[in-house]
Amino acid sequence: MAEQQSGVRDTAQGNRFERRRALTRSALIGAARAILAEQGAPGDASIQQIAERADVGFGSFYNHFETKAALFDAAVSNALEEYGQLLDKVAGTLDDPAEVFAASVRMTIRMVETHPELAQILRGSGLAQLHAETGLAPRALRDIETGIARGRFQVEDPLIALSAIGGSLLGLLQLETLRPEVVGPAAGEQLAALVLRMLGLPPEEAREVARRPLPPLPPA
Repeated sequence: MAEQQSGVRDTAQGNRFERRRALTRSALIGAARAILAEQGAPGDASIQQIAERADVGFGSFYNHFETKAALFDAAVSNALEEYGQLLDKVAGTLDDPAEVFAASVRMTIRMVETHPELAQILRGSGLAQLHAETGLAPRALRDIETGIARGRFQVEDPLIALSAIGGSLLGLLQLETLRPEVVGPAAGEQLAALVLRMLGLPPEEAREVARRPLPPLPPA
């Protein structure tokens, strides 16, 4: 009986340890995301400053990350994966692959207002994540391939299409920092129409699809 109780205590202690560990890692990633959102890049934030912002001990940092760069890489991946899951949930209500892609482009432009922290992270780190295995890139590639399989898109190489579309999207997000007055919902519709034409839709159909009502995007 005593041995059974000991085993239960050990399991409970192990579970508490794993929960604390997960909370500490999450706090560090959250602090790094906040810095990226404010600065667009890690800048000169020290590990001590990051730990203080996360409200964890300095030594806890090295229990989770070997370097500051590793933490910020994890923060970018975390932010883009979070937004990718949100897009899956919202655009997943649509059936037409062309409408799914157009809605994802438009919502990503609108996240300048709806999810400003994610928009800033995407501006600063999106190019390096253009062919990442998590986040927005694999979802965009999946949607391109789905459109090809269903006869909606005419693309020779999905990876090249992804590169072109990703560059266009990041370019418009960067333009918003210089000319915010010209980047809004209408600009998102224009970009979505251009992207659909790039993927093979006729101009008139591309414009029509790009102007369809968007599913509601949950707040940040």
